[in-house]
Amino acid sequence: MSLDTGAPTAHQQQRLIEQWRADNGGAYQTWFMWDERLKNFRSIRRGLQAVVKEIRENTFGVAYRGSSLETVVHSIAEQRQIFKGADHAFLWKPKLRIPDIYESRNNQLAFGRFLDTCLCCEREDDVVKAVQLLDSVQIKGLGPACANLLYFLHPTIVPPNNTAIVKGFNALFGANVKLGRWSEYLAMRRRVIEFNETHRKLLSNDLGAVAGLLFDIGTGRYALEAGSSLSVDWKADLAKVHQETTAAAKARQAASENDQSHTQVQGWLRDLGLSLGYRVWIANNDKGREYAGGRLGDHCLTELPQFIRSSPACDTIALIDVLWLDPGSGKIAMAFEVEHSTSIYSGIVRMLDLALGVPEHDGSTFFLVAPDAREQDVRNQFARPAFSRVSELDVRYISYGELAKHRDAIGRFGHGAKGVLAISSPLTG
Repeated sequence: MSLDTGAPTAHQQQRLIEQWRADNGGAYQTWFMWDERLKNFRSIRRGLQAVVKEIRENTFGVAYRGSSLETVVHSIAEQRQIFKGADHAFLWKPKLRIPDIYESRNNQLAFGRFLDTCLCCEREDDVVKAVQLLDSVQIKGLGPACANLLYFLHPTIVPPNNTAIVKGFNALFGANVKLGRWSEYLAMRRRVIEFNETHRKLLSNDLGAVAGLLFDIGTGRYALEAGSSLSVDWKADLAKVHQETTAAAKARQAASENDQSHTQVQGWLRDLGLSLGYRVWIANNDKGREYAGGRLGDHCLTELPQFIRSSPACDTIALIDVLWLDPGSGKIAMAFEVEHSTSIYSGIVRMLDLALGVPEHDGSTFFLVAPDAREQDVRNQFARPAFSRVSELDVRYISYGELAKHRDAIGRFGHGAKGVLAISSPLTG
């Protein structure tokens, strides 16, 4: 079918979509309006949850055939012509070792984390970040075909992707998208969403509709006349995606370095507390972090004393980075918040909850532990009027440098709080 779209005006774009919607043999009528299409969303989500569970438990297997992933992709491939061949990208090709999610455990775990994140998140930014993170792992043979999985999780955020859809996009937009590259898919996705927003009254919030239009153009059902493409600045689109991807990678690296430094200091405090004879608590959300060949929570308390668990503030207190508890009474002797690069606000709130919510805390000393270069910043934040109530607490500052320099000696020769107090300074008074 030939569409005389002429110059790419909004009116002619609208006419193209109207013709496509009315075509009894087109993807809109045969697939997008197909009653069975929507029924598959729930089952595919459940299937992807099963994939994540098997990867987490290391029972996923080393081949596509017979795997939970095959079941999911088979359900997608049954979604009429538009998804025919959806399984090709996931079939294990041993001579090429692609896609390498069957024999490489690390790649399999990265794929599982990607799916798990996308199953749980709702925001567009989070989905895009998950894609960028997966792309950074560079798993051989695992590219934007994964968008077909994500479409059934986030149909208003992620359009489907295959050869025909890409060909249709290139024809309609005068672009040059390469099929197997995530960066080019993300740039294409942006233009697709923009086009869909312009024509939403004729298309849908569900990006399956606009993908169906591109599919029918890409398969040759509609032949666009020469000069009728929208002629987008594809190089600029791609450059912008590369810029955003680079910025995201730098942000992940900075966050990773922060996490590593934060975890290292928590580990120092854990080991020092244990060597001084205290029972040590590590924040609930940090126990599983890797540290010194094990986990940060190794050799530490698995639950807080009953008098803390019965407090309404228990959930907040359990997130304090490190607590040292007296081995006899179980009372909290010292509380540490490690503030590597963020505001001290959340840490102070947790200390206040401990001070005000657990009367048995009397005698505790509170510490903010931060890089040497942050001391003045920490003191300035602490001096804000919002923290006036905190001035009644005995809050002290410890620099990374002092802790690193003296922790071994304190652990070997120290006793009780004396050594730790000696390397700290008050934040009040």
